[in-house]
Formats: sequence, C-alpha cells, structure tokens
Amino acid sequence: MVRLRAPMAPHPPDHSLPDRAAPAAQIGVFDSGIGGLSVLRALRAQLPSARLRYIADSRHTPWGERPAAWVAERCTQLSAALLAGGADLVVVACNTATTQAIASLRARWPQRRFVGIEPGIKPAVASSRNARIALLATPGTLRSERLQHLVQAHASGVTLLRLPCPGLAEAIELAWRDDRDLLARLDDIAAQLRAAKVDTVVLGCTHYPLAAAALQRRLAPGTVLVDVAQAVAQRVASLLPAAAAGAAEAAPPRLLATGPAQALQQASRHWLGLDLPVETLALPDPRSPA
Repeated sequence: MVRLRAPMAPHPPDHSLPDRAAPAAQIGVFDSGIGGLSVLRALRAQLPSARLRYIADSRHTPWGERPAAWVAERCTQLSAALLAGGADLVVVACNTATTQAIASLRARWPQRRFVGIEPGIKPAVASSRNARIALLATPGTLRSERLQHLVQAHASGVTLLRLPCPGLAEAIELAWRDDRDLLARLDDIAAQLRAAKVDTVVLGCTHYPLAAAALQRRLAPGTVLVDVAQAVAQRVASLLPAAAAGAAEAAPPRLLATGPAQALQQASRHWLGLDLPVETLALPDPRSPA
C-alpha cells in the first residue's frame, strides 16, 4: 500500500540569503590581430561582468589586402570556435571582416547574433564643421560595397578623403616592441590630413584607435577622431538580456591566438594594461586562395 504524505506547510522566505546572480553574458570577439583590443576595451567598460573571449588570428594577420572569399572563410572558422565555446553573441571586431563577411555569418547562423564594425561616416559628417572629413582604412575596407553604401547614404554633402593606410595595422601590432615605424607612419598620415584641411577623421580599422592619442598630437588643434568602439559596446549591451548584462560576477577576458602568442600578450599589456596568459587555438588554414 502506498502511503500518501500530507503536504508540508511552505517555509517562509529566508531573506538572509542573497538572490542567486544571473549568469554573466558570454561574448566572443575576433579580429585579424590585436586591433580588436580597442573594442574589447570598450566592452569591458560597458559590460564589466561579461565573460569575454577574444581570438586574434595572429597566424594570418593582417587581413586588409586579402581576397574577400578568404576573409569570409576565416571569419566562419573563428565564429564557429567562439560559438562552440558558448558565446551568446559574436562581435566581428574588424572593419575588413565586417564589410566582407558579416552577411554570410548571419546567413549561416540565423539564430545567433553578430555585431560588426562599420566606419563612423555618419557621426563624422554630423560632427564636422567645415564638411571636410577623412577616412583612414585598409585597402580591403575602402574597396568594399558596404563602404560605398555608407558613403552614398551619409556623405554625399561633404568632401571625403579616402586615405589607405597599408602597413599601419602591422606597425601597431609591433609597437609594443619598437614604435619607431608606427610614429613615422603617423607623421606621414598627419601631414596628409593637415594638407587636406579636414577637421574630422574616421578611424576605419580597429587597430587605429590604439594609436589615436599619438595621431591626435600630430593633427591641428580641434581635429575630431571618430572611433565607433563605444557605440559597438552599447549595441552589444542592448542585445543582451538585462539580467545577463548586469550580472555581478566578473572575470578577466580569455585571450586566444591562432599563431604566436607573444604579440597578443604583449599588446594586451602595452595597450590595455592587462597581463594575461594567451591560449593557442589550432585551426586549419582557409581553403580559399590567399
């Protein structure tokens, strides 16, 4: 015979125990190298409790002059690694990758969220006083259709100097070891910007904000540098559940590199003041022609 137990009276709530914290959001971030650290910095400021995982494709950096098909395949590989690691959302922290691959990533994973980086053409036009702006970017970003749409939509009434900066991202990658090449390149870029009399400069590569202070010192007083990292971090926060975005538990970001780890480790220390280990991520090379 089965004995039925009488229902127990409910216990009163124990207010001495703290509420269980909501799980922290897990955010994956990737870039061709260290440039996405500028976005990682903004994400940490906006979402200090988020679990951040950052991949630098140090085996193949930079991407700025690679074919679009190659970039798209590499972005698929890196996104797959971040999603497999539990990312709730992936930030494509590279202008070249956003212009050439984010549409294919969203099509491949329609139930996942991807946030990309676009040159801040619209805010630059809004802030310019003399309607003369400049865009610093990689050749890959400058030739992309996505950029052309941005320019047509927001910059038809201004003079826009499109300034390719081959080698600048690489110089920033190595600045932790020797910044002489970087400073020489910034001298040349600043001279061109002053000659063009621009009053607003769009930093169209996530590497460039890492050297923004040094560039600013070389420009005419009052020149505005437009970096969209903060806007990207705010966008990420808006896509996360409020409980996850505001969870109390904090953790340092995890750093991964597909090649030599020293550059990412030293760059994190040099640019962000973070002394963290770097894990190695083994991935096959893209099959698309390099």
